[in-house]
Amino acid sequence: MAETSEQTHRGKLRIEEGARRVRAYLGGELVADTVNPKLVWEIPYYPAYYFPEEDVRLELLTPNGQTAHSPSRGDSVFYDVMAGDTVAEGGAWRLPDSPFEELRSLVRLDWDAMDHWFEEDEEVFVHPRDPHTRVDILASSRQVEIVINGVTVASSDRARLLFETGLPTRYYLPITDVRTDLLRPSATVSMCPYKGEANYYSVEVDGEVATDVVWTYRSPVPESQKIIGLVAFYNERVDIIVDGVPQERPKTKFS
Repeated sequence: MAETSEQTHRGKLRIEEGARRVRAYLGGELVADTVNPKLVWEIPYYPAYYFPEEDVRLELLTPNGQTAHSPSRGDSVFYDVMAGDTVAEGGAWRLPDSPFEELRSLVRLDWDAMDHWFEEDEEVFVHPRDPHTRVDILASSRQVEIVINGVTVASSDRARLLFETGLPTRYYLPITDVRTDLLRPSATVSMCPYKGEANYYSVEVDGEVATDVVWTYRSPVPESQKIIGLVAFYNERVDIIVDGVPQERPKTKFS
């Protein structure tokens, strides 16, 4: 992979060298800026950024006396981060005695504690991007039908298929091929670092409401412009038929 020059697997922890410049801001001030981030998979879905200590403004960090233990990474020592008029309590931590030697001199900043994150000069939202995750969007003339409680709520031969690493194929359909009379606007909003901000709809069929089973990206990030204004349904919660063949409902974290 072009993104990495080194990879370590020990037990459940995966560590890689990152190739992108990463910056974090708090209270209008730069807290960390590195071209040598470590990507650490603390959970399976995406990595966390760890910064070399020389690329962190250590004068903004104050030990707060809190610690925590990780079976894989060892004992964390927490710091409050004070920048501008903002204090992020426990917003940073270090692992000085980690069983992973490469982590001992690094600083981990809590994602949600920081105001802004950048990869190169593009802001990143929700969580760090996984360099091994790919999103491909392809136009398709296959006939796609969406059925809820036995009622066809969408049918299209103009779908765009979105293939995202680790997730089932998502079928994005023109809104004109959907029974909009069955859609109910939802206040739910979610963010994806690879696609942008999603707005949701529920579907009401024969008095039964399937909550938040439809979403759309009205202003997706540049890499995902092909799905702008299209709608997709959770494969996990509706019946999808492709070219007359019913698709098995996948089991994912969205089931």
